[in-house]
Amino acid sequence: MKFPDMPYKRPDYPQVYQDLETLTARLKAAQTAPEQVAVYKEQEQLLSHVSTQATICSIRNTVDTRDAFYEAEQAYHDEQAPLLEEKLQAFHKALVESPLRPELEKELGSLLFLNLEMELKSFSPEIIPLMQEENRLTTEYQKLYASARVPFMGKEMTIAQLGPYKESTDRATRRAALEAEGGFFDENRARFDELYDKLVQNRTQQAKALGFETFVELGALRRQRNCYTPAQAAAFRQQVVQDLVPLTLKLKERQAKRLGISDFKFHDNALKFKDGSATPQGTPEEIMAAGKKMYQELSPETASFIDMMFENDLFDVLAKEGKAPGGYCTGLEDYGYPFIFSNFNGTSGDVDVLTHEAGHAFADYIAGQTVDIHALRCPTMEGAETHSMSMEFLTAPWHHLFFGSLTDKYELSHAEDALLFIPYGCLVDHFQEEMYLHPEYTPQQRNEAWLRLEKLYRPYIDFDGLPFYGRGAGWQRQLHIYLYPFYYIDYCMAQVMSLQVFALSLENAKAAWEKYMSFVRLGGTKTFVDLAHATGLRSPLDEGCVKAVCEAAFQWTEEHLAE
Repeated sequence: MKFPDMPYKRPDYPQVYQDLETLTARLKAAQTAPEQVAVYKEQEQLLSHVSTQATICSIRNTVDTRDAFYEAEQAYHDEQAPLLEEKLQAFHKALVESPLRPELEKELGSLLFLNLEMELKSFSPEIIPLMQEENRLTTEYQKLYASARVPFMGKEMTIAQLGPYKESTDRATRRAALEAEGGFFDENRARFDELYDKLVQNRTQQAKALGFETFVELGALRRQRNCYTPAQAAAFRQQVVQDLVPLTLKLKERQAKRLGISDFKFHDNALKFKDGSATPQGTPEEIMAAGKKMYQELSPETASFIDMMFENDLFDVLAKEGKAPGGYCTGLEDYGYPFIFSNFNGTSGDVDVLTHEAGHAFADYIAGQTVDIHALRCPTMEGAETHSMSMEFLTAPWHHLFFGSLTDKYELSHAEDALLFIPYGCLVDHFQEEMYLHPEYTPQQRNEAWLRLEKLYRPYIDFDGLPFYGRGAGWQRQLHIYLYPFYYIDYCMAQVMSLQVFALSLENAKAAWEKYMSFVRLGGTKTFVDLAHATGLRSPLDEGCVKAVCEAAFQWTEEHLAE
């Protein structure tokens, strides 16, 4: 069924809660493991129906944040989500505490129980009002961000539509675009500061109510860090500072030389070549058509996948007024379909997001065929982001369909950006850790912390007095900091994984694809570290992995530049 034709009906949450109570009672009363497994699968089907309707609502709300009907429906789902979690907790507690657990683990997998135990520790009915308020605040942030109408060059633009001007070959235009963007955030400074302050205080209260010292511990549980600790994440960040940041300084020196600039500034950051960055050669419709051809030729599995996506209109990719910022992939469980949301703006990011989000969508599509248990179809987000970031590199033989004569430019900048992203992602993670360790910080102290960490992770940055960015508030553009706390180190670890896949693809494209498919087919049946090792890859947490992988990728950029 095509997405526009999918009916939306508000779930009958009171009936859902009653059904969950009945299922919980049946689970407790069941005398055999097969009976309990059957009840568990009924619960997954019930949740699938609720999730599908909630996701249809969420997609339509982000496609047009001005739609009053879906805005109200989203607010209702936001209110109900913590109540649903309360009912689920009772079911999960009964499952985890079952005397038949050893037999259940053989059927459902021990990892499911480990993940459920983490969920149980991260929720209590007493924090429901706080969770409801948190949902309202994050929705308000998205709506505020999406409301941007930035006057620039005689037009009104969204933040996404400013993207091409930040990559202009004219230096004054690049700076002016950033000034215009910063103007929106400066005009709404008090509201952005207030929303984040409320979110930090709210999440800190949740953590303390659950017996944690800070939200850092609770945040790790909610991100399902089931194979490493916050301390190990900090050690990974330190590896990045020690082994990768020096390479990024060389990358930026090289970029400045290519641009012919001796005083490299933040407004030069997005432009990679003096005669212009590599941009897609065609209309959005032509880019989508190239994407379809690419996936039809990549493999039989991707051909089946992309045909299904186009036949059912499972994309919304054009930037437009009222649309929420960013890009995402989500799943419509009842239909077995993924959905891709983006904001095309005429930059190479349009192709990046097409390959990236399609990597998520493809993995979702394959896991639906290979993993029976819904809860084990998607790995934790480091694994899920490995799906998407690796796909960006595995599709390299088709990049010419998008970039034509600019393909070499794109591939160099894409590899450079992959290396440059990792320290930035660590900066986002480190900043969040400091914010939740210091919930008492004022807006100014938060901005000062961001600027201090910029010097650690991106020492080449000179904001040169830019509004908004110069005062250290640039973090407020990063949706994850508001919406998904601690969801960013995942990208960094996944990028290290993707660079391994990239290196293998250069040696043997067929072997790289087979390794990727092995990783994807496992879904979430293993922890992130175990997924890496099970498919013959190094985990980014393995000693020396960051240094070896990033130096190899850097060397490729050196050689590619010399060609």
